[in-house]
Amino acid sequence: MKRALRLLPLAVVDALALYGLMALGGQRRWWMFALLLAGSAAINWIYLSRRAVPAKYLAPGVLLLLVYQVYVVLYTGYAAFTNYGDGHNGTKADAVAAILAGSEVKVAGAVPYPIRVMERDGRLGLLVEGRPAAGWRPLTYGEIVARQAEIAALRQPADGGTLKTADGVTATLYRATLAYDAATGGITDGTTVYRDTGHGAFTAADGRSLSPGWKVFVGHENFTRVLTDAGIRGPFLEVLAWTFVFATLSVALSFGLGLALALVLDGHRVYRSLLIFPYAFPAFMAALLWQGLLNTDHGFVNDVLLGGARVPWLSDPWLAKLSVLLVNVWIAFPYMFLICTGALQAIPPALSDAAQMDGAGPWRVLRAIKLPLLLASTAPVLVATFAFNFNNFNVIYMLTGGGPRDASAPVDVGSTDLLISLVYKLAFGGTSRNYGLACAVSIVIFTVIAAVSLAGFRRARRLEAA
Repeated sequence: MKRALRLLPLAVVDALALYGLMALGGQRRWWMFALLLAGSAAINWIYLSRRAVPAKYLAPGVLLLLVYQVYVVLYTGYAAFTNYGDGHNGTKADAVAAILAGSEVKVAGAVPYPIRVMERDGRLGLLVEGRPAAGWRPLTYGEIVARQAEIAALRQPADGGTLKTADGVTATLYRATLAYDAATGGITDGTTVYRDTGHGAFTAADGRSLSPGWKVFVGHENFTRVLTDAGIRGPFLEVLAWTFVFATLSVALSFGLGLALALVLDGHRVYRSLLIFPYAFPAFMAALLWQGLLNTDHGFVNDVLLGGARVPWLSDPWLAKLSVLLVNVWIAFPYMFLICTGALQAIPPALSDAAQMDGAGPWRVLRAIKLPLLLASTAPVLVATFAFNFNNFNVIYMLTGGGPRDASAPVDVGSTDLLISLVYKLAFGGTSRNYGLACAVSIVIFTVIAAVSLAGFRRARRLEAA
């Protein structure tokens, strides 16, 4: 009985894997089928074997690492070299079918046909006349209403055209105004030919394209577009510069404030405890709170502290930058305060005492002894904090949403956008999502952070050696 209970989770996993294998096999996604099959076999071997005891504990973590880290990174790298996005989501065959279906127009003078909607094994079809084939049954009125979207998508070839129904009772003849030539791989309307130019769309000689397109490999086009496309290069470089300024000043100001408070409040336990509250409060909630406090019309800062002034803290480009920076410092300085307090307490008091006996004043002791030792121990934390602020999506998104919007920019970008919020807008914002370009910018962010972190850690090792 105990063994059966232990094997129950494995049985559930195997059942889910079997369902996934059947679905992948039906869709002919053989490489994913092979990966799932191999993974399922490995899990069964690990948990049924008596020898693989360490693997039983490591397998869940490794599996989550592969799914949520390795796969995501690899897919991001793959998508960065494609035109994946709105209008380029599927295959070429899907694009052809959608274009031809979208070009269908009602035949002039066409008389509606009486039809019945039939179903067999979950599949739907239209019966125009005659008796249905074996296994097919007519849908009831309630089923027609429940499956209206599927019924409206049905197409029944007839008389050189297609029968379509909107009500499930009658169907009308439609004909496509475009035709696909499988020999040349192009689409024509009789006068203009739209050809596959290799960029994932059917394009005419005058540059007009049919929509939708399909996903294709475009090489380094997304990366070069960031720096060569006039509509993207300007906003991208402005956002890049502001991201560096925001991350650098956030680290410098929060560290400076945290260090000053650690020096001033040394020994004052109550005050030190009170300063932890901003750090204990969730960052995204703090940003939402400050959004209300800085409201131009009804915010506490304007109404109470400034006597009813109407300072546009979040709607003026420069004031919005200042507001975002100050709010981020308010959220971050308690962490730096804790780090500096611990680092200062780790410095042997004998060093300060010896310097004071040699005639050094408090400022000289701080500059020549405490600060170098402090930086040697906190440099890795400062590098990590810089990397975190470089991708500080929460504060930007919750406080300003990246705004105020730059109306002159051809892409959706605002004055306080960081690179990470720009990536979010490229991928999920607006009406034209460009996942490939967003993935390319993500790789650029990784490259910049990796370079800065490498330089910072090398500098930290030199400080430790000194």
